[in-house]
Amino acid sequence: MEKHYKGYLIDLDGTIYLGKEVIPAGKRFVEKLQELDLPFLFVTNNTTKTPKAVIDRLAQEFDIHVPVETVYTASLATIDYMKEQGRGNRVYVIGESGLVDLILSQGFVWDEKTPDYVVVGLDTEITYEKFATAALCIRNGAVFIGTNPDKSIPTERGLLPGAGSFISLVATATQTEPIMIGKPNSIIMNEALHVMGLEKEQVIMVGDNYETDIQSGLQNGIDSLLVLSGFTPKEAVPDLPAKPTYILDSLDEWTF
Repeated sequence: MEKHYKGYLIDLDGTIYLGKEVIPAGKRFVEKLQELDLPFLFVTNNTTKTPKAVIDRLAQEFDIHVPVETVYTASLATIDYMKEQGRGNRVYVIGESGLVDLILSQGFVWDEKTPDYVVVGLDTEITYEKFATAALCIRNGAVFIGTNPDKSIPTERGLLPGAGSFISLVATATQTEPIMIGKPNSIIMNEALHVMGLEKEQVIMVGDNYETDIQSGLQNGIDSLLVLSGFTPKEAVPDLPAKPTYILDSLDEWTF
């Protein structure tokens, strides 16, 4: 029998939609949460899109209508983390506009020489010079932050290098381990709970990816629901080293 949760942390790609196709059960799941007035937060490692861009896509492509406050990206978690550290506001960022513009809009100042933080995320226009600048800044004492550990990202062309691959390169070049923000790390989960105003035992993490979504729950003492609609296939379930709290073929099977 399912426990009744006061809040839901939900993945997007593979859970609510798959690439460019909506997952009907995922759409119904979100609409049921809205109908019951249950708080939810989409927690995503994607740093290339702003929360506004995410909700626009949900509305335009999938007919899912949610307020911008329901989207919590690794970019927002990175900003919240840096603000809490109180170290300073100078940054150098490897990333796309969804990360760079968001950071700069929150009072951080661009610095390519002696920043307080170097933030590395996914950048499809990466250059050697960007890596070189990041490495020199870290060697000059900047705190090295990785937005998310995803080593590859699924695309129509196949699996392409993700933020984790770029972060690994910078870590190798500087012999410095990054502070990692995104799922399954504790920073994004703790920040998401803070945004929701709820405790770990009051929420559940819902997702399709055992390595990120479900590990976010397992590693942080949060119940988890693995839905077999995306990344982790049904045949992999018997060999999972630690089981999620719940495993469902479809979100239609969930009772609130």
